Amino acid sequence: MTRILPGVIAMAAIVVASNILVQHLFGQWLTWGAFTYPFAFLVTDVMNRVYGVTAARKVVFAGFVVGVICSLIGTQIMGEFGPLVTWRIAIGSGAAFLTAQMMDVAIFDRLRRGAWWRAPLASTLVGSSLDTALFFTIAFSTQFVFLEPANDVSWANEVLPLLGVGPQVPLWVSLALADWMVKLSLALIALMPFRAIVTKLSPDVA
Repeated sequence: MTRILPGVIAMAAIVVASNILVQHLFGQWLTWGAFTYPFAFLVTDVMNRVYGVTAARKVVFAGFVVGVICSLIGTQIMGEFGPLVTWRIAIGSGAAFLTAQMMDVAIFDRLRRGAWWRAPLASTLVGSSLDTALFFTIAFSTQFVFLEPANDVSWANEVLPLLGVGPQVPLWVSLALADWMVKLSLALIALMPFRAIVTKLSPDVA
């Protein structure tokens, strides 16, 4: 456990920071949390490359536990429009994190013997896409209203142009698309720190 402790701490820090920063808007379609959360995939991939699948899964599970705790705390804090975290958001966040991160671990392991960049890039792109799709659909789509009938998500389903310029879609679709584009951009940017960290920690597997 000691060897993966830095990964656990890094993952916990990213999850806590993202849960705080998601409360603060960045422009019209994003929150500041969109720029910190994607680095959870970087932590998972580094752990996977250096210490293997089992270690990576332990780090993911630690992040999941921290995320659940943050969500539970958020449901008890009242903001201007109600709890900072609704139960739908809590369920969506937890389900998306665990599913996407475990998918990331599996894909990375499958591709680990290829070029150094292939496994982290492919696993993060698939994981990030799955994360975005699951979270926004569960948290805001009318199809999942049964999860929390008393939670009014009509604001997220207001029909508006996609990102302000495209076809008419529910607002949450624009929010999801903007989030997804940030994740994809950071997946590319994270390749360099991935290479540097892995080379430092374990040069023989870089």
